[in-house]
Amino acid sequence: MNTPFSNFDPRAMMKELGELNRKLIKGAEFLTEIDEIDVGTAPKELVYEEDKLKLYRYKGEGKSSCAVPVLIVYALVNRQYMLDLQPDRSFIRNLLKLGLDIYIIDWGYPTKVDMYLTMDDYINGYLDNCVEAIRHDAKVDKVSLMGICQGGTFSAIYAALHPKKVQNLVTLVAPFDFSTNDGLLFNWSKCMNVDALVENYRVIPGDILNAGFLMLMPFNLNIKKYIDMLDVMEDKDKLLNFLRMEKWIFDSPGQAGECLRQFVKDCYQGNKLVTGELEIGGQRVDLKKVSMPLLNIFASADHLVPPAATKPLNDLVGSKDKTLYEFQGGHIGVFVGSRSQKELAPAIANWLSARDGKAEEKSSASAKAKVVSTKKTTNKKAEKK
Repeated sequence: MNTPFSNFDPRAMMKELGELNRKLIKGAEFLTEIDEIDVGTAPKELVYEEDKLKLYRYKGEGKSSCAVPVLIVYALVNRQYMLDLQPDRSFIRNLLKLGLDIYIIDWGYPTKVDMYLTMDDYINGYLDNCVEAIRHDAKVDKVSLMGICQGGTFSAIYAALHPKKVQNLVTLVAPFDFSTNDGLLFNWSKCMNVDALVENYRVIPGDILNAGFLMLMPFNLNIKKYIDMLDVMEDKDKLLNFLRMEKWIFDSPGQAGECLRQFVKDCYQGNKLVTGELEIGGQRVDLKKVSMPLLNIFASADHLVPPAATKPLNDLVGSKDKTLYEFQGGHIGVFVGSRSQKELAPAIANWLSARDGKAEEKSSASAKAKVVSTKKTTNKKAEKK
């Protein structure tokens, strides 16, 4: 009669425990040698700053393939260095090698003084000021926007409100149609009492939101990854890559309460971007005014922003030149996976190069562009209140 212990081999168990112990000792040795977890190492320079925000321009690594610079707009909830997490798998470095002129926004870490910042402040204020800074710095009339996750939603809204400043719009794993019930995040957000959250915290701590994200896949994100870590403990490079990802996951900025309140209520709960009822700074956002070429990228296995939330954008915009691109992977794999480096970065660079607007469109825009310093977003609402 077979019992649960019929095939028990104590020698095999002792051998396995010994192997595990060896890996842990080796891993501990590597950990003592690591002084700092290096992330975001691609060379860049600061070209503009305002309040907590910083705008950087990356130093080119290859022959230029586009006259129109690209501004990357990341989500507020995480840090933008995910795109340059490790040198050998850097989405940014790949785009630079393919000849793109890349700028990126670092939104910074909000504090209590930022509690009254709204979507209008972020989109018509900070984002527009960054576009103006690039027009002046690169001497161009237009920029191409590359918006990621929530940054893609903001970029589409900006393109609808300021279409004359946008040459091309690229969105990656970004939500637009919030009516879907695919994914726990969309279900939770529809039931969230965001008023209570904002009234209690004013600036919602990143740890609270991060805990919610981890609960979307509790076993994989809280247990399995640490079990899997044991397999890379004795490989210093793989261990460093694991630690880089851990650093990014837990490096979650707080959220300005009024901005989060509107984003949850008007988007997740009201779906106003799709219905045409969304107002930003007193202006109604009409996605039909997005007339520039659009490249809309979704991930087939995205658990944070399901394809059903991303794909409808192509039917909502007024663009005649619009491309819907499916990436076989998940929300994070879009940027750090090996397939992303070989497939997605070249696809984006080729798409942008084909719609560059040609070098002759480069003009004396620096003379036309507004002096950015006169249009500061600085938290007047906080000062008034």
